[in-house]
Amino acid sequence: MTLQQFLLILRARAKVALLTLLATVLTTLIISLVIPKQYTANTAIVVDVKSPDPIAGMVLPGMISPGYMATQVDIITSDRVAQRVVKLLRMDESPVIKEQWLDDTKGKGSLTVWLASLLQKKLDVKPSRESNVINIAYSGTEPAFAAAVANAFAQAYIDVTLDLKVEPARQNAIWFEGQTKLVRDRLEAAQAALSSFQQKTGIVAANERLDFEMAKLNDLSAQLTQVQSQTSDSHSKSKSAAGSETLTEVMQSPLINGLKSDIARLEAKLQESNINLGKNHPQTQRSETELASLKARLASETRAISSSIGTSYQVGKQKEKELLQAIEAQKTRVLSLNKQSDEINVLRRDVESAQRAFEGVSQRSAVTRLESLSVQTNAVVLNPAGEPTDPSRPRILLNLLVSIFLGTLLGVGAALMLELANRRVRSADDLAEALGLPVLASIASTRPATGLRQSLRRLFSRRPASRPAPTAS
Repeated sequence: MTLQQFLLILRARAKVALLTLLATVLTTLIISLVIPKQYTANTAIVVDVKSPDPIAGMVLPGMISPGYMATQVDIITSDRVAQRVVKLLRMDESPVIKEQWLDDTKGKGSLTVWLASLLQKKLDVKPSRESNVINIAYSGTEPAFAAAVANAFAQAYIDVTLDLKVEPARQNAIWFEGQTKLVRDRLEAAQAALSSFQQKTGIVAANERLDFEMAKLNDLSAQLTQVQSQTSDSHSKSKSAAGSETLTEVMQSPLINGLKSDIARLEAKLQESNINLGKNHPQTQRSETELASLKARLASETRAISSSIGTSYQVGKQKEKELLQAIEAQKTRVLSLNKQSDEINVLRRDVESAQRAFEGVSQRSAVTRLESLSVQTNAVVLNPAGEPTDPSRPRILLNLLVSIFLGTLLGVGAALMLELANRRVRSADDLAEALGLPVLASIASTRPATGLRQSLRRLFSRRPASRPAPTAS
């Protein structure tokens, strides 16, 4: 179909197209005036995703994820929030609404769910671009009711967000309380085991006791070394120089030295008396008697010292034996104490491990308990909804513009459909195309054409040159 044919069809079917356009516009206007007016109330909620949690002290990683705002929008449009709105507005307590529910559902299902689904149909939730503000819009026939529902959705969203935050915290708090009791029992059991072992062994400070016993062992070892040295010296003296006047103890004895001095003095006196008085003189004989007595005493003292060296050797050997036994007993005690110290260290490590576990669980339990008692969320109402004064729907001017556009399309479509149902010849070109023969001549209409009709005729009368008639050969 050419443009010329299309315009000819529109000219022939102009009444149909105009009637269709007028019918569409009038119908739209009547419907726009008849349908009840709708009022839209808007409220805005700001969601803080950058401030740290007041209890945890850190920014939760889920808040900064790209899908966080979309999740909040889904929460606002969820059934849980809508049902909470019904409870906040006490819509389920209205007898009128109950009658409507019974008429609509015959008493099937839940009234709260039915009201929530109705509220969701007129709810519009959109997050702002590049911001943390969520806009909530609700449309209704009454301005006050629309504003109340919009504000109720904002409050219900905040309440549900708090519930979603608090409910897991409460469950965690209950679980952590049980775990705290378990780790407390473990800590008490570990402390009881350590205390019982300390009472059994009498060890309070294992390291100090072990250091004391080690020092005692070292002292016994030093005494043993000293006694062994003295015993070896006594043994060598008693074996090689027994009864000899060259012994150190004999030579260093004051009594022996005194006796030797007295003997030397008496010998000199006796020698002088022998020369001057003679051997038979009583004084000489008395000097000999004293000299003999001193020598006998010297020999006795020398023997006593030599005998004491042997006795010292025997005593040293006995003391060495006793020290060896004491050292072995001390070694056994040290080894036993070392084993007990290891056991105490193990018990202490068990106590420390149980203490750390108890402190960690107790701290986490306190945090979850505080979270379960939280009454704050990161969502705040930015702009509460007020009663709208102007209706949001119907938009008469916009509806008329849309109806003109749609009516034009419908009118053109109706004209084309009628033309296709009853095809007419609108021009000489249509006849030539239909018959496949050239047009030799055309007879103009006898009615005078004026105005628009004459202009259209001149426009449509232009046709390509006629094909030449075939000539006989």
